[in-house]
Amino acid sequence: MKVALITGANRGIGLETARELGEMGIQVVLGSRDLERGRKAASLLSARGIAAEAVRLDVTLPADREQTRQFLADRFGRLDILVNNAAIMVKDSSSLERREELRRVFETNFFGIVELTQALLPLMRKSRSGRIVNVSSILGSLTLHSDPNSRIYDSKLFSYNASKTALNAFTVHLAYELRGTGIKVNSADPGWVKTEMGGEHALVEVSEGGRSSARLATLPEDGPTGGFFRQDETFPW
Repeated sequence: MKVALITGANRGIGLETARELGEMGIQVVLGSRDLERGRKAASLLSARGIAAEAVRLDVTLPADREQTRQFLADRFGRLDILVNNAAIMVKDSSSLERREELRRVFETNFFGIVELTQALLPLMRKSRSGRIVNVSSILGSLTLHSDPNSRIYDSKLFSYNASKTALNAFTVHLAYELRGTGIKVNSADPGWVKTEMGGEHALVEVSEGGRSSARLATLPEDGPTGGFFRQDETFPW
């Protein structure tokens, strides 16, 4: 049985990704900043016949990252799938000058992800077909942001958008670093999903929010690496 860790998985897109992977027969480990909420989410999945466990994981905390690595090493001895889903957004400002906001968003959306991934790579190298999915956003596309005809041209939430652009750069560089191995690395855009972050006016139902991540997490041997996708659609960087 393959083993998958999904961060930010006690609700929303992360939980739906865990459900989709679990229904494929994959053991899912739900990372959650609040362990009790993570356990409740795991119980909901277990009630559906899914093999699910929860770990306390705030990706910004070194101790949590190490405890998660140790748990996976002791419990499974490897990691087959890593879905870097945890993210935050500050909606009330697009200012380029609020340094505290920028740093806080980057700590979760970028630095924490990079450091967690680096910590877990030795376990992923033990997998026959490792898959890393960085849950990004179309809002991280510099190509689309610089095009006045793009549908996202006016969606300038600097801290969030810039963090996803940086995450996309990590995808490209990590895929290059892991070329020649069995590990594939891709960025996923889940769409505008009706989560607490996405809001009630979003276009995608929560039940569909995990599809892009689940697809990239289960790519076949001849699947792509180093790309940016929403299901079968390729996005520009």
